[in-house]
Amino acid sequence: MKTFFLLFLLAISHQVIAKQIDTSAYQTQRIKVNALLNQRSAKFGQYDQSLDAKTGIFGLQTKSDVKNSNEILRQIVLNDNNIFKELKILMEYKDQEVIAAKNTASEVKGRMLNYMQSIKKLQEENERIKSNNKTTSLAGSAIYIILILIAALIGTYFYFHNRLQSVKIPTNEKRPF
Repeated sequence: MKTFFLLFLLAISHQVIAKQIDTSAYQTQRIKVNALLNQRSAKFGQYDQSLDAKTGIFGLQTKSDVKNSNEILRQIVLNDNNIFKELKILMEYKDQEVIAAKNTASEVKGRMLNYMQSIKKLQEENERIKSNNKTTSLAGSAIYIILILIAALIGTYFYFHNRLQSVKIPTNEKRPF
């Protein structure tokens, strides 16, 4: 019984640790995606500022201003690509969690069905034992009554036998008939 209990605790702790690892990986991935989104927002702000930057003559944009704006835009696109990759990984984690939840639900349902079948078998066994117990009880009562009757018959036999022995008819006397 102790071994079964220890194995049960070990199985539960293994499932809890595995779930914590999955959950922490999912949380780490979410933090990573959020950081990338924050970087994108910051880069987009820089891009807006670079569009407003006009360092040329008569307040026009120079070639370097346009190059700077294009470089920031290129960094935004690269950052967006990274966000898509990380989101894909995040979605895979989420899909794994959904699959794990479905598997857990089906395992629990299977265990529940097994428990219900075991309970039903135990109830049937209990009913069978009760009926056997009643039959055995009735048989025991019948045997008890039969033994009392046999004892009464034996007692009656000895009583009448002793009585007949005490009232012996003499064999020398003549009988009238």
